Amino acid sequence: MSALHVEARVEARGVDLSLDVESGGALAVLGPNGAGKSTLLNLVAGLLRPDTGRIVLGDRVLTDTGTGVDVPPHRRSVALLAQEALLFPHLTAVGNVAFAPRSVGTGRRQAHREAMRWLDAVDAAEFADRRPRELSGGQAQRVAIARALAARPRLLMLDEPMSALDVTAAPAIRSLLRRILRERDRTALVVTHDPLDVLALADRVAVIDGGTVVETGSVREVLTRPRSAFAARIAGVNLVAGTAAADGLDTDLGPVHGILDTGCRPGDRAVAVFSPAAVAVYTDEPHGSPRNSFRVTVADLEAHGATVLVRAAGSGLAAEITAAAVADLVLEPGAQVWFVVKATEIGIHRSA
Repeated sequence: MSALHVEARVEARGVDLSLDVESGGALAVLGPNGAGKSTLLNLVAGLLRPDTGRIVLGDRVLTDTGTGVDVPPHRRSVALLAQEALLFPHLTAVGNVAFAPRSVGTGRRQAHREAMRWLDAVDAAEFADRRPRELSGGQAQRVAIARALAARPRLLMLDEPMSALDVTAAPAIRSLLRRILRERDRTALVVTHDPLDVLALADRVAVIDGGTVVETGSVREVLTRPRSAFAARIAGVNLVAGTAAADGLDTDLGPVHGILDTGCRPGDRAVAVFSPAAVAVYTDEPHGSPRNSFRVTVADLEAHGATVLVRAAGSGLAAEITAAAVADLVLEPGAQVWFVVKATEIGIHRSA
């Protein structure tokens, strides 16, 4: 498979993107709604032309505004698997999959053989003669995957492929996609909001916010040491941004004391990251061993398995405590409390 390089700016959408996907790698693209994720997919697919930019897939230049190159979508060797299967309603499953090789000139019989091979590869051969209306959501998505692969793309793009599936179908499709991406080292872009998709399908992550890439790294690095607010929400951790100081971080919430990463120096832009489980909640500010205290207003309480997530208004901070502690503290929305975290529980990392 081929490496992907994207440099593109679309002024009307406030987008200025720069990212790379290694050959045979799967890059998960995260970000809030309106951040620019769909714009990225449309740029790579050739459905949107940037004001300025260059997009290269392997040794092929797909877009270059400087030289006027703009390869049409059907010649880019890029396949997009969307949230909905989007199968042709008048064709059977095998007819839908055969459409891909037929569209590039393959004969009818050979296209049928290839379609059956791909249906078998996604465990959907038994549905070959069914029309889309006769398929469940999971079955239709399997056929859509087979159709995408039958086009022999050099890049596979997945746009929230599990979001329209029910909870019973999604795990099976996720497992299938993982096998498909791994077995032949397929290069892929995976747009998702689900951390399970990131963990199962990707080896690297890019976070887009405000039209730019604000964070990149391995899956483990981004989910355990996030440097952006959105990645922190996905990872389920607290994040406070500020400027590194000699013994911690200067922030809008006040000084935060923690353990600085090697290479994080005073004056650097940095973030403090800590788990909600590391946060204790008090009605009065405690004193004693080195710790961080944040005066907050409770915004809401959320059941979180056997514990309760106490979310603070404004700051985005959260504490994870027992239901018994919630009762003892008489916590409710609007209550004024202290979130307290030991310095040893906070990691401070350099940010972009």
